Formats: sequence, C-alpha cells, structure tokens
Amino acid sequence: MIREELEGIWHIILKDLRAYYFKPPNISWGILFPLVLALAFTLRKPSGLSDLAPGLVAMAALFGTTSMEAIVITFEKRVGALERLMLAPISLEAILIGKILGGSIFGLMISSVMTVISVAFLGVSVKYPFLFAVSLLLTVLTLSALGSLVAVSVREVFEAQTLSNYFRFPMIFLCGVFIPVESMPIPLQWLAYALPLTYSVNALRQTFTGSLQYADLAFNLTALTIFLLIFMATAARLLRKYLE
Repeated sequence: MIREELEGIWHIILKDLRAYYFKPPNISWGILFPLVLALAFTLRKPSGLSDLAPGLVAMAALFGTTSMEAIVITFEKRVGALERLMLAPISLEAILIGKILGGSIFGLMISSVMTVISVAFLGVSVKYPFLFAVSLLLTVLTLSALGSLVAVSVREVFEAQTLSNYFRFPMIFLCGVFIPVESMPIPLQWLAYALPLTYSVNALRQTFTGSLQYADLAFNLTALTIFLLIFMATAARLLRKYLE
C-alpha cells in the first residue's frame, strides 16, 4: 500500500512537471518579475539592491510555486482529469501531496536560480548554507500548499489566477521584502505576521546576513510548518468535499 502511494505521488510529480511547469514562460515569469520589481524599487538607491536578496529569493519562491500550482488543480478539476486520478489505487491525500511536491520542486528550481543570481551579481553570500536550504525548502512547500488551497477553493482557472493575486501582491509589500515589518504601522505589522511570506523572508535573511539568532530562526521555521499543515489539511478537506 505504501509503495503504491509513493509510486503514485512520483508519477503525479513527473506528469505535472512535464505537462505544466517546465515551460519557458513559467520559468521566465518566476525569475524576471521579482527582478524587475526589485529594480523599480531601487532606482533611487542602486546600492540597496543587495539588501533585497533574501526578499528576491522569497518572491521567486512565491511566484514559482503559486503561479501554476493555483491553476493546475483548477484546470484538472475543470476537464475531469482529477476525477480520473482518483481511479488510481492511491488516496486523495497522496494526490494532493503529489501536486504540492510538483509545485515545490519547480519553486525550488526558480528560487535556486534567483539565489545564484543574487550571489553572482549582487555581492551577497549565504552564510549558513544548510539552514538556508532548510528555510527555502519549508518556504516552497508552504507556498505550494497555499497554491493548492487556492485551487481547490474555486471552480474556474481565471478565478484561481485572480484569487492568487489577491494574496500574492499584498504579501510582497507587507512581508518585509522591501520595507522592514518593524517600520510599518502596528495594524500592518499584525497583518504581516498573519502571512507566511513574512517568516520566509525573516528566515532567509538570517541565513544570508549571518546575524543568526537560533531562537528567532526556530520560531520562523515553526511558523512556516504550522502554515504548511493548516494549508494542507484545509486543502484536503475542500478537495474531498468537491469529490463527494
């Protein structure tokens, strides 16, 4: 049974990566959009671009995971492909995990490219590679699970795209990518700490700058894990309700 579940997850990942993710427009969107947005914010202070490196990696993870993750499940629901997947001898949870892992792998690839660009051209370095890898892995898993939650919450592809933008763009400006959360008004700080990208940016920034405080890093990683579990559990419940 476990072997069948793992094989099913593996084949779902391969199918999604080949059919949806590994397309030039998706790759360029995930890399170029964060760079262009960062450049627009640093026109008056070009030297400040290096300070944005952790945020650039987090943004690449955000757009790399959710741009297609929020569409893939919605599209397969629309054409009946998801129902056909249920005919396979695997559980609904395994199908959802396969979908999330497919988006996570693509997001990890895009954010890794952004990391290389940041190190090569912005003069930054990753001080704690292992902790950086753990932070980035939790980031892409959490954001991919968020994308899957969006997908199972709507019926049409355009609804998934619209709903994705409702949370992606506020997260960019509220989660410390460009402006430190501590410098925002108190109500916006509360909102920022209710969003997963805030904890991703904080964790990645510590592994970049070297100003590591293990208690803070552990708090950020724990928060991401909680978000991941909540998103997965809610998405599974909504998907089961849809298929009933």
